Amino acid sequence: MSSTPAKSSTEPGLLRQLDYSVLQQCIHCGMCLPTCPTYDVTKHETSSPRGRIALMRAVADGKLTPNSAQFADEMYFCLGCLACETACPAGVNYAEMIEFARAEVELSGAKAGAKRNLIRAVALRWLFAKPGRLRFVARLMRMDQRTGLSAALSRLFPKRLRDLRAIQPRIAGKFSFDLIRETESPTTPRRHRVALLTGCVQDVAYASVNRDTVDVLLANGCEVVTPRAQGCCGSLMGHNGELELARRLARQNLDVFPLENLDAIIVNSAGCGSFMKRYGHLLPDDPRAKVWDKTVCDIHEWLAKIGPQPLRPSSPRPHPLKVTYHEACHLVHGQRISQQPREMLRAIPGVELVELPEAAWCCGSAGIYNITQPEMSMALLERKMKHIAATGVAVVATGNPGCIGQIRCGAQKFGLKIEVVHPVTLLAKAYRGEL
Repeated sequence: MSSTPAKSSTEPGLLRQLDYSVLQQCIHCGMCLPTCPTYDVTKHETSSPRGRIALMRAVADGKLTPNSAQFADEMYFCLGCLACETACPAGVNYAEMIEFARAEVELSGAKAGAKRNLIRAVALRWLFAKPGRLRFVARLMRMDQRTGLSAALSRLFPKRLRDLRAIQPRIAGKFSFDLIRETESPTTPRRHRVALLTGCVQDVAYASVNRDTVDVLLANGCEVVTPRAQGCCGSLMGHNGELELARRLARQNLDVFPLENLDAIIVNSAGCGSFMKRYGHLLPDDPRAKVWDKTVCDIHEWLAKIGPQPLRPSSPRPHPLKVTYHEACHLVHGQRISQQPREMLRAIPGVELVELPEAAWCCGSAGIYNITQPEMSMALLERKMKHIAATGVAVVATGNPGCIGQIRCGAQKFGLKIEVVHPVTLLAKAYRGEL
């Protein structure tokens, strides 16, 4: 369904500028209700996708003001997990609606406040929008983590700050560009030429996942280009009401990645991939955006498409490595990628895949949800960890950095001795003969 995004975040009535037929897609059948984590907990209609869409329509019709507390609170109480889209028989484009609704909230100033505005300005507009700044701050965080200064002082922090510190990811010793050359070629005949998005948190906290992704691509005959001028994909901004900034970042990446010379743009972060496949909606007047949408591929999706090179069994294990798979929301619901990661894991010799109950139920990370809605986030994490504990596995695999960090936090919180990794890391180790 096409839409007409706002030309500027300073223009009024963003929901009114969204193609009204998008807001009319919901048929109020209620199929989304059992799939919505916030409705499951509260049983409040307004905390369901159907209820939130009703609020959006009320704003678009002028029956409710966008600066009302109910509208603003519900738009941000939503996880944005998109489980409702998977369940919906009418094909409701909830992802687009919630982004426009949150932009409407920000424009109205409904959740304005000096503290909140400062945090958003620093985090969204200053830090994540500029990769150089993010890496600089990450280096400071790495120094702190190594010296343990803030850990020693943490008992003096308010509980809220102690909780935030607990979910802080461990900063990598080296970032992506330290580990990956700008162009890397396979030793076997080249089958494809692809580019890699290094991401934001992925770059500074999980750079090894990017290196593993390149190794897997090389093993499958792909030449890999990693543009140095690439920046944030805009997903964090788009999901949090900063649509104009998201558009600017999207245009920057369109300028940097050589679309005409690529078979695919590879993404290994579920949230980034889901957002990047919708640049066409974000930038409807840029013809490159629709080409971009078709070029972006999640790493699992790409390997399934080209047919991965078979793996040779390494030295036999006395017992199989038991692995379970948690489905990142924006992979399973946002991109409809579910079986490909499982097939990848099953193809690794010596790995036994154990199905996780409620594998597609959100873990509570949801971008910055574990920061903005800690109570609900921790309730979802506890539910997820109980299911993981029941599997008895040694390894949890999941395709999103936020989920990796959240589940690692849960393992520490609940005393589970598990390793949490990206599926591509296990595959890379198998290709390298390390598994």
